[in-house]
Amino acid sequence: MTRAITLETIRDARPAVYTVARRTPLVKLDPLTPSGRGDADPATRIHLKLETLQTIGSFKIRGAANAVRALRPEQLAAGVWTVSAGNAGQGVALAARDAGAPCTVMVIDTAPATKLSAIERLGARIVPTSYDECWRTVEQHQHDRLPGHFVHPFDDDLFISGNGTIGLEIIEQLPDVDAIVASVGGGGLLSGIATAARALKPGIRIYAAEPETAAPLATSLANGRASYFPGWQASFVDGCGGKSVIPTMWPLLRDAVDSSIVVSLDEIKQAMRRVATGARVLAEGAGACAVAAALSGRAGSGTIVAVVSGGNIDAATFAHIITGDSQRTA
Repeated sequence: MTRAITLETIRDARPAVYTVARRTPLVKLDPLTPSGRGDADPATRIHLKLETLQTIGSFKIRGAANAVRALRPEQLAAGVWTVSAGNAGQGVALAARDAGAPCTVMVIDTAPATKLSAIERLGARIVPTSYDECWRTVEQHQHDRLPGHFVHPFDDDLFISGNGTIGLEIIEQLPDVDAIVASVGGGGLLSGIATAARALKPGIRIYAAEPETAAPLATSLANGRASYFPGWQASFVDGCGGKSVIPTMWPLLRDAVDSSIVVSLDEIKQAMRRVATGARVLAEGAGACAVAAALSGRAGSGTIVAVVSGGNIDAATFAHIITGDSQRTA
């Protein structure tokens, strides 16, 4: 499969992206932990790229806007559909509404109610489906029950190029950045950011972040090939950590990252608390996963940007996750 994701395609995506998305701020994480202790390594300066402040509370609007804007009028008239754990569905639904196209979202049946209601408010039709069926659909790029144009939520060059605008913004906002950490589910966020950032700053370090319950990229890197993750478990980190790296994404991800940092659910909960107290921001599990990886010390020292990829979590659920048993909390 020949890919067409370059610095030029990412720059070309900006007009489409910024019709419905916004440039998000980059803020320094308060150096004090909730307990009052400083970071273990004083040479590490962590900044947060707040995609939580996107129009849909997630970075997914960037890729969705670029992919939908490229469709022909007859494709838009036939409608669009996507597969989602919640955030991609919102992105495609908003981009479709802006383009005047009907939209259907195949949603994992464990998706949080907050994300489902947001998709519905954007005018899309929801088709609840099992995780396994959703994952088969993203692997096969098709489903016989859903008509119209399939907007793949990550394995699409236009979608990835739209996501790459985050990389452009990070380098513009913080030219001396040494490393970027982003969570990985399908890999569209990480590969887009890496393409832009490495083109503009070749020596930059790029790290994936994955939860211990679902870390197929770490497994794939260890095996040297696209692999399934043994013992996959659902958790509150619903926006990242798939069951496998799909083969068409493997070359991109293999070349994009220095390594994948696998963090525990407890580390992610601690990062959610840290972002709330240090930046006054509510991060969902996938967004906090990148922060947990940056805080772990395994991304090295220097100036590190953690991409807080989404914040679609209600306050009550957030409170329950950081105080209670969150293994299967949505």
